[in-house]
Amino acid sequence: MKKKTLAAHNIRILFLYNLLGTISFIQPVLTLFYLSRGLDETDIIWMLMFWSGFVLIGEVPSGIFADRFGAKRSFITGGLIHFISILVLVFAHNPWQFFLSSALSGLAATFFSGADEALIYDSLKESHEENKMDHAMGRINAAEFITMMIAVILGAFLAHDLTEAQFLVLLYLGLGFQAIGIVILFFVKKPIHSMSYRDNPFKQVREGVRVIRRTPQLLIMFLNVTIVFIPAGAVFGNFDQPFLQGAGLPVSWIGIIYALAAGIGFFASYFIGWFTRRLSRVFLMHVTGFLAVGGLLLASFFGERLTVALFSFFILRFVRAIRYPIYSQLSNDWIPSTVRATTISLLSIIDSAADLIIFSTIASIAAFGLPRIFLICAVIALIGTLFPIRKGDKVNLH
Repeated sequence: MKKKTLAAHNIRILFLYNLLGTISFIQPVLTLFYLSRGLDETDIIWMLMFWSGFVLIGEVPSGIFADRFGAKRSFITGGLIHFISILVLVFAHNPWQFFLSSALSGLAATFFSGADEALIYDSLKESHEENKMDHAMGRINAAEFITMMIAVILGAFLAHDLTEAQFLVLLYLGLGFQAIGIVILFFVKKPIHSMSYRDNPFKQVREGVRVIRRTPQLLIMFLNVTIVFIPAGAVFGNFDQPFLQGAGLPVSWIGIIYALAAGIGFFASYFIGWFTRRLSRVFLMHVTGFLAVGGLLLASFFGERLTVALFSFFILRFVRAIRYPIYSQLSNDWIPSTVRATTISLLSIIDSAADLIIFSTIASIAAFGLPRIFLICAVIALIGTLFPIRKGDKVNLH
């Protein structure tokens, strides 16, 4: 990838934001924090549903906002909302306060969803490097794994007794770094040839719908990605702490295991080009989908054994790291620049609808324990993996 280009600058800024602005010291004990404040497994599933519901509500307005006013303003708005969502957690002691925090977090995510990919793809086009989209997103996402390696060890150490005071320290640290991240976002630069959409916003949405209707393969590929990610990433990620603890892993070791997983994720994401030079992107998407199914089945049937629990945990973290950058390259090759953020946001609405369906299904069996949850997740991930994927060319709207 070329140096001293607009793409290199914006990749560096988003890398720094992911490195500092998204750091979460409470992540390694987050589920244990929820449980300590009186939530149960069903409440946690409801938090996921509130997150998805507000993503569903906010996706199109935030996508229109990004296409009309630019990625920088969209990012800063999302960063401020995310700051408030963390602040609500500090004072949350009943389920509805946690649901509010989750709703704000989901709304904040919509201001980054689509806008980050649109910014990077258009920046890469200026230096004729749009075929490097997966490399760029892999490097940006790698920052989160570096952050996780540091934050999870420190977070698990600071909260080793799982006391209220220790949880608050972790939340205040998160607020401080989120504030730093918001400042970093002011240095994002707009691509010179980026085309802001200035027509009626409803027409903007219609153009995005037209892209999806003209490229059914884009929708099918998106369904593959999202139906695998929801059970293997979102659901498993919210129960991996009690899962590992139940398999016999001490709380003090959770941070170390998270850090090792983050290290695997970092190398898989940062060096995504090594994989795509040797294997086709389509092949990698299918293989990682079946790996997700296998990891969930292991967790369901043999999760009480610590070695198996750790193996399934690492498999699922690897899958999460490698699939998104590849999907980002494949999907953005289909979408025109003028409605890129809006189109991605429209797809995310489908993701949110799938979230709500899958989360409500899992909530109905959550009381039966983690093995049953992971078994249902494996079945859902298998369905997603069976959706076909292929490469394509950009849609011409005119």
